[in-house]
Amino acid sequence: MVLKRHFVFALLAITCFVVASVMTATECAAQESRQPIEPLQLRADDASIRALSKAVPGSHVKVFLPSLPYLYTSHAINGAMIKPSDNAQGWEYDMAVSHRQIDETTYEFQLRKGVRFQDGSPFNADAVVTNMDAFKKQPTTYSKIDQVFDYVEKIDDYTVRFHLSEEYGCFMNDLVWMQFYTDEYLRVCGGWNGKASCPNLSRPGPYGLGPYILSEGYIEGDRQTDKAILTANPYYWNSEYPKVETITVFTQLDALDAKNKTLHQEGEVDITDIPPEYKVETILSPFAKVITSPSNNNIAIHINMINGNPKLRDTTVRRALNEALNQRNLLYFVFDNEGTLSPTMASPFFPGVREAVKTLKPFSEVNNPYAPTVQARLQSVLNGLKLKVLTQNRFLPLWRGIESQLNKVGVTLEVTTTSSEAEIFGPLLSTNRDQNEVDWDLLVWGNDDWFFNHPYTAFLVYRTTNVWSTLYPDPIMDGFIDEMFRLSVEDPEFSEITTKIIQRAYDEAYMLFVPTPNRVMAVNKEVVYRPYKMACAPLWKIQVTDQHWSVRRGPYRAASKGPVRITRMTIDQESK
Repeated sequence: MVLKRHFVFALLAITCFVVASVMTATECAAQESRQPIEPLQLRADDASIRALSKAVPGSHVKVFLPSLPYLYTSHAINGAMIKPSDNAQGWEYDMAVSHRQIDETTYEFQLRKGVRFQDGSPFNADAVVTNMDAFKKQPTTYSKIDQVFDYVEKIDDYTVRFHLSEEYGCFMNDLVWMQFYTDEYLRVCGGWNGKASCPNLSRPGPYGLGPYILSEGYIEGDRQTDKAILTANPYYWNSEYPKVETITVFTQLDALDAKNKTLHQEGEVDITDIPPEYKVETILSPFAKVITSPSNNNIAIHINMINGNPKLRDTTVRRALNEALNQRNLLYFVFDNEGTLSPTMASPFFPGVREAVKTLKPFSEVNNPYAPTVQARLQSVLNGLKLKVLTQNRFLPLWRGIESQLNKVGVTLEVTTTSSEAEIFGPLLSTNRDQNEVDWDLLVWGNDDWFFNHPYTAFLVYRTTNVWSTLYPDPIMDGFIDEMFRLSVEDPEFSEITTKIIQRAYDEAYMLFVPTPNRVMAVNKEVVYRPYKMACAPLWKIQVTDQHWSVRRGPYRAASKGPVRITRMTIDQESK
C-alpha cells in the first residue's frame, strides 16, 4: 500500500530542507534522481492470528469512549433478554434463548438456565419480574416504552411473558435496554434511575449479568467518573468470554491527548476514535494501526429554538444555515472522505432511511453554496448573525470547517469546548423545559446508534415532547413519530413514515445537517478489536497477543513497530 501523495511530497520537502545547509539545490535534485523515494511498505495486520484465545493473568486493555460511554459499555457489564449484534436485525439472544409473539401486545421468552448474577445469586423468572416491577416505578423516558410497558407475568421458573398496553413495533429495540440487576442493587440504588438516559451504571459492584464487573467508577449519561475499571466476571455464563482480564474505560480525555497516548505512549490508551486527518500519523506510529468502517452513527447538531438566538425560530434562517454548508467540501477536507453525504441527521444505512435518501439530496447538492447568486441570497438572510456553539473538543475539526463556510455568508461563531460529554448533556437535557443555565445556539454530540439498526436513534431529537428535543412544538412531527412507534422495521409502511419524518425535518431545517461519518479508530497493534456499527463496544471480544504491553516480557520488538495496512470494514461485514 502506498501512502497519499501529499505525505510523500512532504517527506521530500523536509529532506531537501535538511540537506540544504550542505547541498545546493542542484545537488539536492541530483541526489533525488540517483536515490528515488521508495513507497512505504505496509504489512498486513496479523494480530488476530497471534491473539491469545483466553484471558491471561495481567491482561489489560485501555479504551477511550468519548460518546455515549454509558451505552457503549453497558452490555459488557449488564445482561438483558437480548443484546446488540452486528447482524442484520441488530440483536442476538442473551438472557433469553428464544421468544415468540403471542399477539400484538404479548411476548413470551424462554430464559437461559444456569445463569448467575455477578454476586453468585441465581437469575430466573423471579428476577425478571422484580426488575420489571422496579422499571415500572422509575421507567426510562427516551422512547415510548415507559407508556406502553404494562407488566411481566411469570409462567414458570424459566418462562416469562411481557404484556404491553398497545401495539408497539419497537419493543425488541427497547428490550435491549431492559437490563437486570441484583436485589441488592435495586435496594441500594432505589430501583431504576428513571432518567432520560439509560442504562443504570450508577455505582460499582457485582450487580449485573455481563462478562465484566464494574469494579471502579460509574458511568451514566449525566454523570460519570473520568475512568471506570471493568474486571472479568467469574460467573459469566459463556466460558468463552471475556478474553481480557481487565478493561479500563476513559470517558473524559482530551481528544488530542487520547490520540497521542494511543500512537506514541505504549500502555496509556489502546483504543480510541480519531479524527480522519490523523490516519497517516497513526499508520506511522510505533504502537497503533487504523481501523475504519461505515456506521449507523450520526452527528447531532442541535439548533436551539427554545431559548437560543430568536432568529433561529425562523425556518428561513435555519434553512439558510444548512444551505451555506458545502457538504462535499466538509466530507473531503474534514472527514477525509471517511463518510457519506447526507440530507438528514440519520445514517443512510438505517432501515427506511436508505430508501428515503434515494430521492432527497443535501442542500449543497441542490444549489452550490459558493455560487455568487446563492452567496448573495444567503448573506441577505444571515449576515451579522452571531451564534454560540457548545461542543466537545473532539468535534473541533468539524467546527473549523463549518466556521469557514458560515463566515463566507456573514455568520460569526463563538465556540465553547469541553472534554466531557456530560457537560454537553447537562445544557441539552434542560433546554426543552427552558431551564438550561448555559446559553447556547448550536450544540453537538455524537448520536451513535443506541436503538440498534433503527432510525429512532436520530428521530429521538425530533419528538418535541422529549427532553432530548430543542425544537418548538410540532404536533405533525410528533404524530409521525407516534405512527413509527406502532410499526416494526419489517412493515411495508415503515419506509413511508420514515420518509415523512425525514422530509419534514429537511423542510423545516430542524438540525444542522453534516455528512454521516465513518468510524475511524486507532488501535494498538497487538490488540484485536472490531467495532460494531452501533453504540455497543463488544469489549468482551477484545483479544491481545503475547506481545501486548500488559503481558509481554521484555521490550517491544522493533519489527513489530512497522506500519500496518488500514483495516477497512464494510457495512455488511459482521464483527466476529
